[in-house]
Amino acid sequence: MNFDLTEERQMLQDTLRRFLSDRYTTTARNEIIESDAGISTEIWNELAELGVIGALFTEEQGGFGGAGFDIATVFEELGRAGVVEPFLDTAVLGGGLITALGNASQTALIDDVIAGGLHLALAHGEPASRYDLSRVEATAKVDGDEIVLNGRKAVVINAEAAGYLIVSAREGGGAFDKDGISLFLVPAGTTGLTLQGYAMMSGGRAAEVMLDDVRLPVSARLGAAGAGYGALVDTVARANVALAAETMGAMETATELTREYLVTRKQFGRPIGTFQALAHRYSDLLIELEQARSAVTNAAGNLESTDRDLQIAAARNLMARVGRLVAEESIQMHGGIAMTQEYELAHIAKRIVMTDHRFGDADYHLERFIDLSAA
Repeated sequence: MNFDLTEERQMLQDTLRRFLSDRYTTTARNEIIESDAGISTEIWNELAELGVIGALFTEEQGGFGGAGFDIATVFEELGRAGVVEPFLDTAVLGGGLITALGNASQTALIDDVIAGGLHLALAHGEPASRYDLSRVEATAKVDGDEIVLNGRKAVVINAEAAGYLIVSAREGGGAFDKDGISLFLVPAGTTGLTLQGYAMMSGGRAAEVMLDDVRLPVSARLGAAGAGYGALVDTVARANVALAAETMGAMETATELTREYLVTRKQFGRPIGTFQALAHRYSDLLIELEQARSAVTNAAGNLESTDRDLQIAAARNLMARVGRLVAEESIQMHGGIAMTQEYELAHIAKRIVMTDHRFGDADYHLERFIDLSAA
C-alpha cells in the first residue's frame, strides 16, 4: 500500500508549513494567547484563504478534501506549529455535525465556515459526563412551536467566538441512553444562554455554558428528534484522527527542538548530544515517533472502514503514551529553559499533554480498545 501524500495533499502541506513557519512564531503565538480573544482573526482569515478549512470538507459539502488523510495532513501541520486557532471546533466538530444532520438552510452556513467568516462550537460535554458521549442530562422540552433548553455544558472550546453553538440536549431516555439525544443550533446571544469564559492552559479559550429556559424554534433542531448520537460518534471519530495527527506534529517539533539543543549546548568542551546517555534517550524518542506515525496513518486510512473505532482507539492510546514520553524527555534533556514561555518547547509540551484529555485519555482508549476487540 502506498502511504505517500497525493500531489494535492503535498502542495497543501508545503503551503501550510511555509505559511506557519513565517507567520506563527513563538512571539506571535504568545501575543495571541495573551490577547482577550485568545485567537488571531487575521491568521484565521489568511488560513481560510489558503484553503485550510476547505480541505476539511468534501466537494459535496463545498470543500475539496474531507478524507482521513486530508484531516491528518492539515492537523499535523497545525500541531507542528502549535496553532491555537479553533479549526477542530469550528470545522471538524461544528461543521461536521451540520453537514451530517442539517437541512438546506442549516448546511448553507458551511460556505461561511469555509470562507472563515463563521465560528462554531460544540457544547456537548457536561460536568459529570467525563468521556461518555451518551451522558447527557441537559433537557429539551417541546412547548408549542418552540423548544426549551435547560442544563449546563462544561469546557466548551471556542464558545465565546462562535456565531452558533451546537448544543446537545435530551428529548427522551435516561442520562446514559444513546437514544433520545438531539442537537440544536443555538445562535450566540440567545436569551437564557450564559457563557463564563476562561483561558486554557494549552492556548485558546473555553467557557462554561449555562442554558436557562433557552427558547428556540423547532427548526433549530439538527436532524430528527432524539437521533443525534450516531452523528456525534462519527464526528468525534474524525476529531480523534485530527487530535492524533496534531499530537504527531507537535511531537516532531519537540524532538527537533531537542536535537537542536543537544548539538548546540556544550559541556566539557563538546556538544551534550555526543554523550551516550543523552544520545540513547534521544534515539528512543525517534523510534517511538516512527511507531506513532504508523498509528496516525492507520487511523486516517480506516476512518471510513468498519474497523474505524478499534483503530482510532489504538491510535489515541499510543499517541497519549508516546506524547507524554516525548514531552517529558524533551523537557528533561533541555533542563530549565524548556519551561520558559518564551521558548517554543514550553507551549508545544503543553499542547501534547493536554490533547490527551480531549475525547478520552490513554486509559479510556485502552479500555475501549479492549472492549471493541472482544466484541
